[in-house]
Amino acid sequence: MKKKYNLPCNIANTLDIIGDRWTLLIVRDIMNGITKFNELKDSLTGIAPNILSDRLQLLEKEGLIVSKLYSKHPPRYEYELTRDGWSLKDVLFALAIWGNNHFEKKYYRVVDKVCDHEVRLTYACPHCETYTDKPVLIPIDEE
Repeated sequence: MKKKYNLPCNIANTLDIIGDRWTLLIVRDIMNGITKFNELKDSLTGIAPNILSDRLQLLEKEGLIVSKLYSKHPPRYEYELTRDGWSLKDVLFALAIWGNNHFEKKYYRVVDKVCDHEVRLTYACPHCETYTDKPVLIPIDEE
């Protein structure tokens, strides 16, 4: 059984689900249309089939993907992201942008679909209807 952080922290709770090696790369590939087990195995050079199977089961258990049988003999599945799975797009894009800012070699560009210019991360306050470049992480008092 996988060790969990067991910390009162949303970041730790999130990492309990998507923090294992390979997990976010599986989500990335499914987002990019690589949806079958063997396609994923081929795309993720070096992943062991049992690890891929384990990660897919975890993602399905957590409601981030669903599997659909496309061949009965032998049984073969393809995977698609749920709405919650697609919501990880922001996390993946943030990681890609961070990597492009910190590594010389770049593999992906995060661009606006309309103009094809690279985008940057921004944070907006829906209450004030303003943008900020100085968000902070503060604990929520438990009552």
